[in-house]
Amino acid sequence: MEKFYGFDLGDAESAIALLKDGNTGLPEILPVRDAGSFITAYARLDSGELLIGEGACYDTHAVKRALRFKSNFLTDPQVDKDIRAFAGGVLGELYSTGQLVKNDDSCFYIGCPAGWDTVARERYRAIFEDVGYPPAKIVSESRAALISACQSKHFQVGYDIMSKPVLVVDIGSSTTDFAFILGRKEVELQTAGEVRLGGGIMDELLLNESIRLSEDPDRIERAFEASPPWRSYSEFAARRLKEQYFSDVDYWKGRECTHTVRILAGPMARLTLRLNDHIADRILNKGTKLLGGKSFSQAFIDSLKAVRKKIGEEHPPELLFLTGGVSKLKAVRQWCQTVFPEAVVITGAEPEFSVARGLAHSGRIDSEMRAFRREVDDLIDSSTVERIVENRIDDLYRRMVDALVEPILRQVAVPVFERWRDGDIKRLSDIDGAVQKEIEAWLHSDEAQALMVQPISDWLKPVAYDVEEKTMPICVRHNVPYKALSLNSYFALSDIDIHIDAREVFAVEELTWLINGIISIIVGLVCGGSGLAILSSGISGIVAGAIGSLLLLLLGKDKLQEMFMNADILKPMRRLIPRAHFEQRIRRLTEEVKASFYKNLESEKNAAITARLAGEISQQIEQCLSRMAEVVEIPL
Repeated sequence: MEKFYGFDLGDAESAIALLKDGNTGLPEILPVRDAGSFITAYARLDSGELLIGEGACYDTHAVKRALRFKSNFLTDPQVDKDIRAFAGGVLGELYSTGQLVKNDDSCFYIGCPAGWDTVARERYRAIFEDVGYPPAKIVSESRAALISACQSKHFQVGYDIMSKPVLVVDIGSSTTDFAFILGRKEVELQTAGEVRLGGGIMDELLLNESIRLSEDPDRIERAFEASPPWRSYSEFAARRLKEQYFSDVDYWKGRECTHTVRILAGPMARLTLRLNDHIADRILNKGTKLLGGKSFSQAFIDSLKAVRKKIGEEHPPELLFLTGGVSKLKAVRQWCQTVFPEAVVITGAEPEFSVARGLAHSGRIDSEMRAFRREVDDLIDSSTVERIVENRIDDLYRRMVDALVEPILRQVAVPVFERWRDGDIKRLSDIDGAVQKEIEAWLHSDEAQALMVQPISDWLKPVAYDVEEKTMPICVRHNVPYKALSLNSYFALSDIDIHIDAREVFAVEELTWLINGIISIIVGLVCGGSGLAILSSGISGIVAGAIGSLLLLLLGKDKLQEMFMNADILKPMRRLIPRAHFEQRIRRLTEEVKASFYKNLESEKNAAITARLAGEISQQIEQCLSRMAEVVEIPL
């Protein structure tokens, strides 16, 4: 895409921003009807002409007029027609002024409250598609405000703060919208987009107070009854007066900020809107029916407390970002710091444009991230990760052997020896199958899995560094922090989630070495030296020894050993072999078994199993890279 438009269609006022591809600065705010922030209103004149903006509020030739309609989108299906008419009027303005050219390679990112679900967003998007807009995507307004902050050099929020808990408070004209971002992902809040508390209430309170203090309140009310749009227009005038006053309270302290509206309908009247210290205090702190008897300040604080309760105390926000015209009010910052004392509260220089600019940024980021993901996917689809893993697979074997051989001998060999001593295993030749079965069962155990965590972790570090040498250039090309694809950082945060089946490491050939070693110990204890070790005490032992010597001469050592391997030796005789002797021989065997693994690693390990193991590990690493890339791609 060459052009990214951000359309912040608000309930009271709207704004459009444009960011061209390659521009890393602030998006340009496009004037509509000569206003950067223009009133969300349209009027159909008797001539058929469609007016939008401020002029639509009071043109006397209007046969249909609508304003403040977006806030009813979820409750009134008829509002679709109003949004369609207004959006069509804005599109016509952009085309007529040359700020949008047909067939341009462009797209629109359009804001909506965070509380709107997928169905509402799609219904909203379809309206703009029907009107004839270029490809459009619907984005949370609070998320757009946060993106605007992150892209702003003024804040220097950057990637680091995006890894921390962030609360965005978007104070619109009708609602206050909350979005909680934890670990760069938006956490849905039930209150988001549903708090009917916006700057428009303050506008209405200010207008009512100004009417009450006017010379002829009844005359003004009659004028408004004769032409309701003039009341709405007066509210907009009160809104601008409010923002002028609250943006520099220190300047207006002890002074009065005023603006006069000439009401050109019914019994024409003049209304002087005024705001001073006393009126400001009443607007903020006096209870009103509009808020169920609460004051604006109390209602706002209560909504913040409700959000804090939803978030919980495990991850309180470290950054609280305020946007919307009312965010200029110092009191709002104080209320936020009262409820979230641990958070840093920030506000943009032009909060009324932060959503529109964030939406335009969203388009560019989305395009950048698509290119970024394509490169990551190409890396994953290649054999690069597999080659890295295969080059280091021998080191993994060694680490696993070091970690598991001694526990296998202790947890498997000793119990099998006890079973043979107790007579559960009849012949020495049956030990082979019993040991193999027990080893395979033990390799399934939680103990075996736990013992593998540290060696796998240690082995993954150099593998991760090798992979990062491939991912770092991709990050640099797309302005993504290289840590975004750092496997070492990922493993440190998420614990080890590369899973290896121990049975894949100890394949049949490797188990044979181990089993043979265990059997050799038992046979060595039974047939020690040139006689029978288990028949070596007392007169019976002397007789047995003589018989054994005769058998050795007649049959030979190998035949004698084979005979005992298949003999069902009496249980009392088996019990003559002390367990301590067996355990001692097992301890001495551990290093010998390890040495056998190391020696035969290259010459005898199963190539198919090694390839499958390397492939499965590579696949899991690639899945990690994919998940990390999704985190970088800011959810919109």
